[in-house]
Amino acid sequence: MTDKFWTVDIKGYKAELPIMQLANGANIAFFNLHGNQKLTEHCAKELAKLVSDCDVLITAESKGLQLTHCVARNLNQDYYAVARKSKKLYMQDGLEVTIDASITTGKEQKLYLSHADAKLLEGKKVAIIDDVVSTGHSLRGLEEIVKLAGGKACRKAFVLAEGDSTDIEGIEYLATIPLL
Repeated sequence: MTDKFWTVDIKGYKAELPIMQLANGANIAFFNLHGNQKLTEHCAKELAKLVSDCDVLITAESKGLQLTHCVARNLNQDYYAVARKSKKLYMQDGLEVTIDASITTGKEQKLYLSHADAKLLEGKKVAIIDDVVSTGHSLRGLEEIVKLAGGKACRKAFVLAEGDSTDIEGIEYLATIPLL
């Protein structure tokens, strides 16, 4: 456990993020929505304002799942797409892309989208939703999945932009955190 924290103001919600060291030696202010209903709801409400002109949402598992669920509810959208990091039985006829290592995983990954979720994106204006953007590798994977499904990524919205990710063209975010 850590006794060091980074305080971030996310549109009026102050969050204390534990400072953690990654395997590569870099330190990050670790943002985790899992189990934090109040913070998840707050962030979803704010993100929904940024993506209200989109037809459908997509996220990558896992930390973006409950966030995207809440954004969809705020927008009165019945469905959203989920790119999984492992291929499930129902995904055998879906889409697959390979992404470079993210800052937290440190290794190449794959994203999988079921045929049903791909159909959900086809011909639609799609909002990519996630908790944190850092290297942009996961974002590029999601953009590729949306394109392969025949959708158009019209918004890329995150709770936090970490480090130099604020320079990534076309992203929107609620607050920033540094690489420490």
